[in-house]
Amino acid sequence: MHTELHWQSRAIRIEYQWVGSSDPAAPVMVFLHEGLGSVALWKDFPDTLCEALGLRGLVWSRPGYGRSTPRASTDHWAPDFMHRQAREVLPVLFDALGIRRPWLFGHSDGGSISLLHASMYPDSIRGAIILAPHIMVEDISITSIQIARDAYLHQGLRERLARYHDDVDSAFFGWNDVWLSPAFRSWSIEAELKNIRCPVLAIQGEDDEYGTMEQVYGIRRALPDAIVVPVAHCGHS
Repeated sequence: MHTELHWQSRAIRIEYQWVGSSDPAAPVMVFLHEGLGSVALWKDFPDTLCEALGLRGLVWSRPGYGRSTPRASTDHWAPDFMHRQAREVLPVLFDALGIRRPWLFGHSDGGSISLLHASMYPDSIRGAIILAPHIMVEDISITSIQIARDAYLHQGLRERLARYHDDVDSAFFGWNDVWLSPAFRSWSIEAELKNIRCPVLAIQGEDDEYGTMEQVYGIRRALPDAIVVPVAHCGHS
């Protein structure tokens, strides 16, 4: 399914899918994918989780990803792109689909967007479950993103991702270019975390190649009531 939103001075198409409970009164969990994700790349995880918890799940592809409107070739995302999606895209999407006080379930960049939205709209979120979020940029993050670029250009990653995105170059370079830009090196959302008032569960693989445990320990310093779960022998995905 698709809905149409107005963002960045143009109409954009957003791909989405409802999963889990069919009860319209059930609480909603909104899934926010990682920097190269989409509706299809979640596979059956959201449906399985929501069925187990009795929730309705909204799985959607962020602008530029999946079957949503691709990023324009002339549009280069700025370092505040996650702030903008948290502030400008999520509220409009929620209004379009009639979503009120959802849970947020975010992975990687989607986890960062979830944290930002919860900090901007502290009374509108029931809680946030965050997997492998980024709250600042680490050397390990940049190194792995450089490795991903090489894999995309030379090792078949482009072909593997192409089945999941209408415009795979839009999806990849929108994410990869901004993360590797010098201006992004000082990006941080640590200051915003203190504004979050909903429950937060932060999960991090101890072998995550895109960030250290400091990403979730920083959340707990800002939010002492946050639950932090390290997962042994676990990488980013």
